[in-house]
Amino acid sequence: MDLIAKRNIFFLISAIVLLPGIIFLVINPGLKPGIDFTGGSITTFQTSDNVNQDDLRALITDIKHPEAIIQGMGDNTFIVRTKQLTDDQKSQIINTVQERLSPGGVDLLAFDLVSAVVAAKTVVNSFYAVLAAAVGIFLYLWWAFRNVPSPFRYGAAAIIALVHDSLVVIGIFAILGGLLDIEVNTMFLVAILTVIGYSVNDTIVVFDRLRENIIGYPNRSLAKNANISIMESLGRSLNTSLTLIFTIIALIVVGGETIRIFLYVLLIGVIAGTYSSIGIATQFLVMWEQGVFKRLFRRSRSSETSTDAANA
Repeated sequence: MDLIAKRNIFFLISAIVLLPGIIFLVINPGLKPGIDFTGGSITTFQTSDNVNQDDLRALITDIKHPEAIIQGMGDNTFIVRTKQLTDDQKSQIINTVQERLSPGGVDLLAFDLVSAVVAAKTVVNSFYAVLAAAVGIFLYLWWAFRNVPSPFRYGAAAIIALVHDSLVVIGIFAILGGLLDIEVNTMFLVAILTVIGYSVNDTIVVFDRLRENIIGYPNRSLAKNANISIMESLGRSLNTSLTLIFTIIALIVVGGETIRIFLYVLLIGVIAGTYSSIGIATQFLVMWEQGVFKRLFRRSRSSETSTDAANA
């Protein structure tokens, strides 16, 4: 099967997946931020009686705080993140938990306010983390593939693939935020970094096989070596991805609400990362070697020159 020759199909699939998300990002605009990004209150308390986290979540939702993020810390200690609370609202939460779930008593351990300024710094720091990860990945791949022609292109192709995967995830969550009011929080950013790592890992599997074929069969064209490398590594990539997907699905079914956003992002990212290593990264690498980008650039320049001449 000549997958390299079918790159237009891969690009069409990517466009179909990416365009709706981009449209929602423009319309909304952006993702629907959670309290980690907009600021809010963090209430930490310990119950004397054993309290189920799902029961606590249902109770807090019932008293008009559906946005709450609840994290169990063990020993019946819970951290509840909500929109900014007044003293009366804080007392209402503590008193209601005691009345319905913990008659033995509830001890308030801490009550903190997170300002929007602190939340904005979280976003900025997260952006720098993603940027640093991308630069580090690019430099590493450039060095790792120094024994093959144009090692710079391998790093650039991997970055293109991880940008593709990140946009797929962000676009889908833009749609979910617009239609279902699903918010993103700091776990979303952690998941994006995880997706970036997985995307590059899957791309390296294909690229490493391609490097071996280039060194072993230097007289073959890059397109032929790339197609053979994809087919040789396809089984390994699919087996690894499917194993991880089944694990993520199991965690989504039995895991807690706190990590659910992380798992959703990871599930989408694993699927996108497996796809992009074949349909995006390797395709761009071959297109670059074949001079496709140069021809497109020349056509664009020629079209602009013709338009300027006609206007003159």
